[in-house]
Amino acid sequence: MVELDPSRGTRLQKVLSQAGIASRRAAEKMIIDGRVEVDGQLVTQLGTRVDPDAAVIRVDGARVVVDDSLVYLALNKPRGMHSTMSDDRGRQCIGDMIERKVRGNKKLFHVGRLDADTEGLILLTNDGELAHRLMHPSYEVAKTYLATVAGTVPRGLGKNLKTGIELEDGPASIDSFAVVDAIPGKTLVRVTLHEGRNRIVRRLLAAAGFPVEALVRTEIGPVSLGKQRPGSVRALSRDEVGQLYKAVGL
Repeated sequence: MVELDPSRGTRLQKVLSQAGIASRRAAEKMIIDGRVEVDGQLVTQLGTRVDPDAAVIRVDGARVVVDDSLVYLALNKPRGMHSTMSDDRGRQCIGDMIERKVRGNKKLFHVGRLDADTEGLILLTNDGELAHRLMHPSYEVAKTYLATVAGTVPRGLGKNLKTGIELEDGPASIDSFAVVDAIPGKTLVRVTLHEGRNRIVRRLLAAAGFPVEALVRTEIGPVSLGKQRPGSVRALSRDEVGQLYKAVGL
């Protein structure tokens, strides 16, 4: 709840400032302008105090994360690396990379597994509830891929994929499709879908008659790979974390 007792809690503008949202003076203006909610209530009083460990604070509808023990990372998994935190067969996995690049035992969950032959975006966090929701199919978090396929893609392929194709484990479909580039014998296409089944993009395109030669996941929900190089890890921005929370209703 919003705490109005001046002897308890922390002033809301101080919480926002400490979370890195804005300077204290700018945070005060956000509150006065009606841009801040606490536990679902719009707050416009500068004297408002909150419990930063318990309150759900949102600015412009996006949740503010005030727990500095929480970690949110974006990894560009290289081709050939396995999407596991450890591997009992000694194969190279993302856990090895994270152990080298992230200090301390953060007990990270990996969100968005990729097969070894696919490179691209994987999210890592110790925020268990966010990780659970991002992985759960009921929240339908979209994922975008760039796929290099063999041959020249016909005009109607996107429509067929949106309508759905029957696979061995049931029908599957995509949300959007676009041809990005074409050279003789190959086509680069962008595919967005919220399916999470194993190797779903490869299986869908193969079933449509266009086997995948190379595959990169470029986006998970509001988070984009951008120019991040394979094998690199970066911390998500506060805005990206807030948008992930919003995408899964937290």
